[in-house]
Amino acid sequence: MKIERETLRLYAVTDRSWLKEGESLCSVVEELLKAGVTCVQLREKHLSDAELLKEACELKEVCARYQVPLIINDRPDIARKAQADGVHVGLSDMGILQARELLGEEYIIGSSAHNEKEALAAQEAGADYLGCGAVFGSTTKTDTTGLSLEELQRICGAVQIPAVAIGGVSRENIRLLRNTGVCGAAVVSALFAAEDKQAAARELLRLWEGE
Repeated sequence: MKIERETLRLYAVTDRSWLKEGESLCSVVEELLKAGVTCVQLREKHLSDAELLKEACELKEVCARYQVPLIINDRPDIARKAQADGVHVGLSDMGILQARELLGEEYIIGSSAHNEKEALAAQEAGADYLGCGAVFGSTTKTDTTGLSLEELQRICGAVQIPAVAIGGVSRENIRLLRNTGVCGAAVVSALFAAEDKQAAARELLRLWEGE
């Protein structure tokens, strides 16, 4: 297994639209890593290739210091150039097989799944983990498909690879995920929009761990 279940406990997915004056994506991610974030995905759809590569290289350096994997959304070419740890491909993005062909066996490849059928297909194609959602809706994506907790549980029971829940996860609802079989939560606005990002990360981890 290229990614341990524990590594998916609190998976931060970037959204630079929440950056405040004086903040950079790197500085915010480092705050989150200090607070215990276990995996980071660079997902910035509106950057140019050059800007995306620059962010990827800077984030890789920060993540490496904390021994936390950096995953690049949708762009295996950027992942390889930045020497990131892996790539996440959605259903409408480049396929798992193509990503594996470009990156080789050593890279982590994650894929999105909205139901049991898609999850099994992703596993069969060679995905190392699944991102399943949108479990509680989404404030960052408008084209999301809803995923019930019951279907999430079915997905986790059907596959052998680890899965993480994504979509509207917050301190108010993260506990609802604990008995579904997921390894953790992928979080965007509950981390990046928080006034105190370290406190938000620690609170999500505390609630996930059942304290």
